[in-house]
Formats: sequence, C-alpha cells, structure tokens
Amino acid sequence: MAEDKQVYRLQGLSCTNCAAKFEKNIRGIDSVEDVQLNFGAAKLTVQGAATVEQLEAAGAFDGIKVYPERSREPEVKQSFWKKRENITTMISLLFTVVGYIFFFRMGEAHPVTVGAFLAAIVVGGYTLFQVGLKNLIKLQFDMKTLMTIAIIGAAIIGEWAEGAVVVFLFALSEALESYSMDKARQSIKSLMDIAPKRATIRRGLETIEIDVEDVQIGDILLIKPGQKIAMDGEVINGASSINQAAITGESIPVHKVVGDEVFAGTMNEEGSLEVRVTKRVEDTTIAKIIHLVEEAQAERAPSQQFVDKFAKYYTPAIMLIALLVAIIPPLVFGGVWSEWVYSGLAVLVVGCPCALVVSTPVAIVTAIGNAARNGVLIKGGIHLEETGRLSAIAFDKTGTLTEGKPEVTDIVILSNKDEKEVLSIARAIEQFSQHPLASAITRKAIRVHADDYQAVGFTSITGKGAKATIDGLEYFIGNPALFEEMLSLSNEAKDSIGKLQAEGKTVMLLGTANEVIALIAVADQIRETSKSIINKLHQLGIKHTVMLTGDNQLTGNFIGSRLGVMDTKAELLPEHKLTEIKRLQEEYGHVAMVGDGVNDAPALATATVGIAMGGAGTDAALETADIALMGDDLEKLPYTISLSRRTLSIIKQNISFALLLKIIALLLVIPGWLTLWIAIFADMGATLLVVLNSMRLIKKNVH
Repeated sequence: MAEDKQVYRLQGLSCTNCAAKFEKNIRGIDSVEDVQLNFGAAKLTVQGAATVEQLEAAGAFDGIKVYPERSREPEVKQSFWKKRENITTMISLLFTVVGYIFFFRMGEAHPVTVGAFLAAIVVGGYTLFQVGLKNLIKLQFDMKTLMTIAIIGAAIIGEWAEGAVVVFLFALSEALESYSMDKARQSIKSLMDIAPKRATIRRGLETIEIDVEDVQIGDILLIKPGQKIAMDGEVINGASSINQAAITGESIPVHKVVGDEVFAGTMNEEGSLEVRVTKRVEDTTIAKIIHLVEEAQAERAPSQQFVDKFAKYYTPAIMLIALLVAIIPPLVFGGVWSEWVYSGLAVLVVGCPCALVVSTPVAIVTAIGNAARNGVLIKGGIHLEETGRLSAIAFDKTGTLTEGKPEVTDIVILSNKDEKEVLSIARAIEQFSQHPLASAITRKAIRVHADDYQAVGFTSITGKGAKATIDGLEYFIGNPALFEEMLSLSNEAKDSIGKLQAEGKTVMLLGTANEVIALIAVADQIRETSKSIINKLHQLGIKHTVMLTGDNQLTGNFIGSRLGVMDTKAELLPEHKLTEIKRLQEEYGHVAMVGDGVNDAPALATATVGIAMGGAGTDAALETADIALMGDDLEKLPYTISLSRRTLSIIKQNISFALLLKIIALLLVIPGWLTLWIAIFADMGATLLVVLNSMRLIKKNVH
C-alpha cells in the first residue's frame, strides 16, 4: 500500500557491490515487503515497516547512514582528506613506506620490516577484511572477497611487501570510486538546492514565513526583487523579469506579467510579485525534474545490462582461472608451488571486475545530471544511448519549428484608406473573435497604435469570417471565399492573394459588400534559430530530417524549403504522423520525433526517442516524451545528440580499457611476469581510467 512506502536518502554508499549487499540485507528484514535501491541517486525506497536503526544496521558493513527524504537532517560535508577510510589509507601508505625503508636496510624477513608491512595491511585493510571474511564464510564472492583471499595468500607465502602495496592501492581505488560517484550525485543535490525551503505567504491580512511543505494551493506567495520563487504558481499582481535558467536552461530572463506561470527555483530579478500557488511542493516542476532524473539514473541502460550480465559470469570464471594457474603447473609440470600460488593470487587481483562494473553507471549518471543542469530532461540511460544512435529526426511544425503564434506579415491596400485605418477597422471587428488569426490582427493594431474604433452587431460567419457595423457602415473580414460570394474580385486582388498564398500565408480580405478595401496576410513565424539548428543536425551526421504538418502542401513546402529540412509531409492528422514515423523507422532504424507533447503523443510514443518541446509546466510533455527540452527552444537538441554520442563513446572506451588492461595483465602469467604489483596496478589503473574518463562528461556544455 502507498502509505507503507518510505523514501530515504543515503550517505556513505560507496560501490555497486555494497549497494547490492545493502539491498539484500534490507530484504532480510521480516517486516519489509519490497525494496528498491537507486545507487546513482543514493536513494532508498522501502515498502513495509522498517526503522532507520534497522536500515542502518543492514548497512553497517559499509558505514551507510539513512535519512528520511523530507527530514531537515543537515548534510555532513567532509573533505576528501578527512574521511575515515581515506585517513586509514594514508596511514597504510606511511607504514608501507616505513616498511620499504627497513626492507632496504635490514632485509625482507627482518621482524621490524614484516611488522611495518603487517601494520600497513591491518590498518589499510581492516574494513576490507571484515567484509571479505564474512563473505568467504558465506561463500559470497565479490571484489572484497577476492582481495581478501589474495592478501592473506600473499602473507602466507611471505610476500608481505606486495600484500601491503595491494591493500593501499585497493583502498585508494575505492576512495577514488567513491569520490567520483559523489561528484556525479552532486548534480541531483544541486537540483534539490535550487528551490527555497521556506516561503513568505499572505493569508488574509497576515504575512507569515513557513516551510514550503506547509504551503497550500491557493496561498498567495510574496516575492521581493532578488528572491528565488519557492513554489509553482500564477502571477496575480506585479511584473518582473524572471531568470528561468535553473529549470529551462534559458540564459535570457523572461518577462512575466499577470496571468503568466512561474516556477519554483527560478530567480525574480527586478519587480515585486504576488503569485497564487497552483501546485503543492511535491508536484512542482523542479520536484518532477528531480524525481525523473533520479528514476532515469536508476534505470539500467542496455550497455549496463550487458556489463552486469557479463560480470555475473566473469567473476566465477576468474576464480576458476586463478585456481587452475595456482595448481596445474606444480601438479602437472612440476612447477614451484609458492611461485604458482603467487601467480594465482595475482590473477585473482587482476580479475576484479571493479572497473567493468563502474564503466557504465558513472558515465550515465554524470551525463543525465549534466543534461538536467542544461535544461534537458533525459528519462533514462536507454534514451540517452538511443539518442546517440539517431539517423533521422521528424519535427512537428507548429510550436516546434515555428513560434506557434501567427503574426501579420503583409497588408495590401486596394482602396484610398491607409494601413493604420485598415488595422483600426479590422481590430474593431476582430476584438470580438477568439480565432488565433483575430488575435494576430489585434496585436499588430496595438503595436502601430491604431485608432480604437467601436463596432456593433458583430456576427461570426462560420468557416469564412465575421461582420460588424462601424459608424453606420457594415464591414466584412474573412477568407477569399466569403467575398467571392458577394462581389467579383479584381485581377489585382486575385494576383496578390495567389502570390501571398504561394508564400505559405493565410490571406484575409477586409471590405464592404461592394468593395475590397485591403488584403491582410497572416503567417506562423519561423523561429529565428530553427534553420541553423537543422543545419547543425545535418553537420552532426543526421541522415534525414522531415517536417510533419497539418497545413496544406503549399504552405508546408514553402516553410520546409526556408528551414532546409530534407522532406516535408503536409495535410497530416495525428494518426498520419504515426504512420510516417513507422515508415521512417523501417527506412532509417533509429528515429526521433520532436513535438509539443500534447497532440503529438502517438508519434512521440512510437518514435525510438520522443522529444518534447517546452517541458517546463507541461505535464503532458514530461509524461509522454523520453526527453523533454525544458525551455521552449530547439537550441538544446544538437547539444543533447552530441552529449549522447559522447556518452556512448565514453562507455565503449571504458569497457575496452577495463577488458584490455586485464587481458594484457593476464597474458603476463604465461612467461611468469605477473606480479601482485602489476595486478593491482592493472585493476586500479583500469578503475581510475574509467572513472576519470566518465568525469569528462561533467564539462559538456550547450554551445
């Protein structure tokens, strides 16, 4: 049941193996029905009854701390050098150095030398042995079990120096892995810190400051200049520029007036605002973003699934190889037992699947976090990988490649009236209409300060236009068909209408029952950036771009040619768009659909990757699409594709690095050159390379 579900934040979760063991321990609690552990987000969801003490006891082996999600528990920020495990690593290094000083002065077998190396092993490997020995007793074989066997084996055959170095280097690689995951998780923590925790509210005549959890829908939020907005809502008083970069990635502040929507976590720059709260704190846009990013980081990408399956068989195989290396040469070929047992231990160390297991999640978590900071919400590793493989992209026209808001582009005068008077008459009639074309005329009239004429007797003529009386004279405004019924159009009017329609514009005529006064052309404006973005996509190697529109073929072709898309499909209903996406998938394989997430839902759902425009404040876009561009701007599309490709490339590099280094090290067994030193360097080196390579994704920005 939903009320039995508890969500917690975790601190000290160091590795994927520890996460799996922690989850298994929690499942062992009798009162727990189910548990989901999100390693990337360091988040735990428990179905059933379990206390924080029980959960921390389940994670005691790794020092995991558990905090309820909504608690005000202050986050303990520790320096890398002050963490207990890192201090013990440094002490271990100190004892190892001292051991080597005595090694060169007194020899390897001297009690002082052995004592220094033994101290290094015990101090640096104490927690490792605790877990490793417990696992060994239970016959659970993970990385710590393998390392424990290797170090104890090294001590038994008298390789104290190498045992100490192995302990230090393993502890160092664990510390670096933990550090890299903390860095990757910081992307979510930075998102969580965006919105204020308290809000100033006016209730009746009283102004109070309360926790955001206590704010109710309908409360009036008071926002001063320079303050962050605490909740999603609608402006009811005031006007101001709002910096929405945290939500949408837009660098330019957006001017907000009464009736406009504002989002939690955005910055009020200049004016004072009163905002009516429209969503509870858990439903705000930033809360949804955090939730979706966490879910995305938990979802296993295809390459991660491959690595997980591979590691499942890989670890037992390595143990078997190590055993065979240790016993076959002495038994069959008369080899020296100590030498081949040593080589077997080295195989065990080099075979640790640490780098392999880390190769994908660090890259995925880092990339998704980077995208979220740049106003792109990617809802899972699978969508990140699929975006990197795209060959074709289909675009909805209205509101995606165009502004989605028609504007007056041409006024052709066919009488003795001037442009201002034409707009005054048109505005007087159209102010009664709800049609988008009417609002375009009204906006144009306001911009040129047209006179405010009064019209009476407004009548809508369905599908054709409208009429009204101004100063005792009846005027008509509508499509050419309306006027063709009343009078004969001049050749000049027909030529002008044909020319404007060929340019993809909608033409309205203004006149009386006896004459046409003017032609007014209206068109949905192409976004300024659309053409350059289509060009960037072609440069990125996208093989095919197509515009899908419900407009007539003439308008579609005109706009498509201006944008530079390779193909245009016009006069499409939503179901036709779906058919078109399926056809493209047959031809190109991986296809993206870019739309507004509402009327394009079927096509977005069918495409390999559905990309929604303007996800901020649009629930349908956040729910329907695989990727949401939070700003109403296509600029983020080339960035998203190149980030995805870079992530794919880095994952492939990571898996190759991890396997190649191990294969090279294992081949050194044949001539007998594989030492514990080389083994741990191969293992740690692979882990370090993988982590550092993945961290390069932190720096990827929108160009």
